[in-house]
Order: sequence, then structure tokens, then C-alpha cells
Amino acid sequence: MDRNQSEPQAVLSVFDAVTIMVGLVVGIGIFRTPSIVASNVESEGMFLLVWIAGGMTTLIGALCYAELSAAHPHAGGEYHFLSLAYGRPVAMMFGWARCSVIQTGAIAAVAFTLGDYLALIAPAGAHGPALYAALSIGMLTAVNVIGTIEGKNLQIVVTFIEVGAVAAIILFGLFGSADTAERAAASAPPETAAVGMAMIFVLLTYGGWNEAAYLTGELKDAPRNIAKVLSVGTLLLVTLYALANLALLSILGLDGLRASDAVAAEMMRAVAGPTGEFMVTAAIVIAAISTLNATIFTGARVYYAMARDLTVLRCLGVWDGRGKTPANGQMAQGAIALALVALGTVTREGFKAMVDYTAPVFWGFLLMVGLSVFVLRRRHPLRKLPYRVPFYPVTPIIFCLTCLYMTYASVMYTGAAALVGLAVLAAGAPILLFRQKDEKDGAPGRDAVPEQHLPATPTTGES
Repeated sequence: MDRNQSEPQAVLSVFDAVTIMVGLVVGIGIFRTPSIVASNVESEGMFLLVWIAGGMTTLIGALCYAELSAAHPHAGGEYHFLSLAYGRPVAMMFGWARCSVIQTGAIAAVAFTLGDYLALIAPAGAHGPALYAALSIGMLTAVNVIGTIEGKNLQIVVTFIEVGAVAAIILFGLFGSADTAERAAASAPPETAAVGMAMIFVLLTYGGWNEAAYLTGELKDAPRNIAKVLSVGTLLLVTLYALANLALLSILGLDGLRASDAVAAEMMRAVAGPTGEFMVTAAIVIAAISTLNATIFTGARVYYAMARDLTVLRCLGVWDGRGKTPANGQMAQGAIALALVALGTVTREGFKAMVDYTAPVFWGFLLMVGLSVFVLRRRHPLRKLPYRVPFYPVTPIIFCLTCLYMTYASVMYTGAAALVGLAVLAAGAPILLFRQKDEKDGAPGRDAVPEQHLPATPTTGES
């Protein structure tokens, strides 16, 4: 096979990448977290403010990732950044964490929610949600194993349906009418109100934007285009979330949000009756499919990058030239996610357990990626960058402080599953015994997989 057919190919446009990014983020969170956020703020103004602040924090993180991704476009994404900044041992521990905790835990969490809602539409017994979760992982993994184009096309369809559903909620909320008696008057905030806790759930709802880094190995003209993808995608997300929460607030009021476990369903029932409630249920199913497919799409790229640094499991480092996808990595990822679904059936809090399981490890490594902006600039002070994060060093400092707080909060406020996730991370240390050795092993800037689409001497950007 021609070597060019066994490496990642530039097949994604800016539109494709933005669609995948939005599909990753606009998932089940917007239908679940507004009530929790409302319970932790003192006023309607503060409720809207924390959503905007969360969006701006996300934009700051996206700008930091844009600098790293433009300078080092690669299918390995964060794995590649960490390898360049800290050496392969740190990157391999991240790869282990992503394969066994972060990404597979996120896939299982979304699959559990999808299974719960599918079971409401078509009950399948006591284990119906788990069965639906497993089937959804299997089917969407199969689509992405067939090829990148197939996975991308599916993502475009479900993302447009999903965004259309959110837009309908916004329009009904802002321009519809409901019985004013149903809108609860604002009362004193609950004693447990805490803006910090509200921000945790807001940032959880915005989560997934960083997955765009894994598209740079397949994005056309990645050094020029990745900043567009991250900035346009993030601004779309902030707009959608701010308008959606304004719509919910306008119909239900702050106390109505606090009292509801299904805010979108209650709002649509208030303005459009049972038909509106069914629309929201369908929207949640589509949102879960969208997030699940996009998470599966991006997740297996790190298997490809890490396997090429190992002396074992080399088969996972093969890029399928026919489907233009890391097919073996996709199948390995699906198998681990299915194992987590099986474990999650032990408790009825499968979704929460998976969130707790992933949070501390995720935010800890995100902090290290943020710090790598400083490390790589210091290491290569004369290198021309296709894109520079604005207002350096203030922007990455804000991002790193946010990640530090979220790491602390995810340990202090989550359950025992968080400790399990940290234990699984520690259990991965033996993989370092199987890393590839050469005369520059562990040297800064060394990686087994070459960066894609980056000229030796960039001609754009500031010096």
C-alpha cells in the first residue's frame, strides 16, 4: 500500500470540523444542567452571567488550543502537545488515561443517557437502558470503522437536527406564550447557592470543545484553519447556550428552573403542550447520538498516536487507507467503552458515576496542556507561529487557573468513582516499560508520528 494511504489525510473542511465540534458540545448537558445552575445562583441576572462567563472561559481555552494546534497539527491532538512539551512518558500516561478513563468514560456516560431516553420511547425491560447503550456504541463505532467520510456525514446530519431542535426551543421560549401562573416568582436563593459550583456545571455543559485538536491531522490547511474552527465553533456555542437559557428563564423563571429536573420538557409543555414535550424528548435522543458519534470519531485518534510509541499493540497504530480512519483504534475504544457500560449496570447512577470517574483526570491533564503553551514558547522562542494566542501571557494564565480550580473541585465534590479513575490512571504506569527507545527518547519535541500539513518554515502569523 502506498505510504500516503496509510497516514491521516486532509479530508475535513472548516465547515466539517466546526460541525463536529458543535455536535460534540451541544449534547445532553443543556437539557440537564440549567436547573442545577439555577439552584446555585442568587438572581436571574447571575444565572445568565455564569453561562456567558463559562462561554468566555471556553473561548480562552479554545484560543490557547488554537496556538498549539496551528503550530503542531497532528491526529494525536493533546497527546502530541504533551509529548513535545514534557516528553513521551507524560504523553503516554495521558494516552493511557484517555483510552481507559477520559474518552471511554465519556462515551459510556453519553451512551447511558441515550439508553435511558430510548427506553422511555421503547421499553426493553430492566436492563433496557444498558442494552440500548451497548447497541448505540456498537453501531456508531461500526460507522466510524467503515470510514472517516461516513462518520463525518452522519455527524453533519445529526448536528443540524440537534441545533434545529435547540433553535426551536429558543424560538418557542422567546416568542411563545404560556400561562403566567406557571412562571414562578423569584424567591430568596437557597442556602446551598454557590457560584463556583454553578460554574462547574456550566463548564461541564461546554465540555468537548478541546476535541477539535484531534481533527488537525485531517483538517485541510490546519495551521491556517484550526483557529477559525475553534473560535467560530466556540462563539456559536456561546450564542446557542445564552439564548437557550434566556428562553428557559423567560418561561419558567428562576424558581421554576430550580424546581425542575427536565427544564426543556417543562418549558415546551408550557408553550406547546404534549407535542412540545415529545419534541424535546426526541431532541435529547438526537443530541445524545450527535455527542456520542462525535466523541467516538475523535477518540480513537490517540490510540493511533500512542500505539506508534509502544513496542506492543502496534496494530492500533495502523491508519486504514481505505476508510481513512484509525479503524483498529476505533474497535479497541469501542471494546473498552462496552466494558464500562457493563460495569455501569451495577448501579442505577451510571451517568453520574461515569462523570465522576473522568473529571479529575480530565481537568488535570487539561491543565498540563495549558501549561505547555508556556513550555513550548520558552523552548522555541524564535519559531514563527501560524497563530498566536492573543494577550499572552494573561490568556493562558486564566485558562490554567480555571483548570486548576476544576481539578480541585472535581476531587472535592465528586464521589468514589473519581478515586477509581485516579487509581486506573496510576495503574497505567507499567506501559512506560514498553515505550519505543532511541537515542533521543524523551527528548523535547520528539514524537514518533510526524506532524501533518505544517511547512518547515511557516510563512503566516506573527514572529
